[in-house]
Amino acid sequence: MSANDTNIEKEAKRHSPALLGIAGVLTFAALLFVGFTLFGPSTEEDSLVIPPTIEANDG
Repeated sequence: MSANDTNIEKEAKRHSPALLGIAGVLTFAALLFVGFTLFGPSTEEDSLVIPPTIEANDG
């Protein structure tokens, strides 16, 4: 059962920090998603393989 005498303005004021926090986290997650999508590692297999190093032997 819900309360009949709920003050909507008071409840909105009470919950505004939590709602701003949720909006901030969602914005941050969206920025991370876009950043990793655009600037993340490529899917080419050549970039995943590290070529072996060859050392010169003088003696």
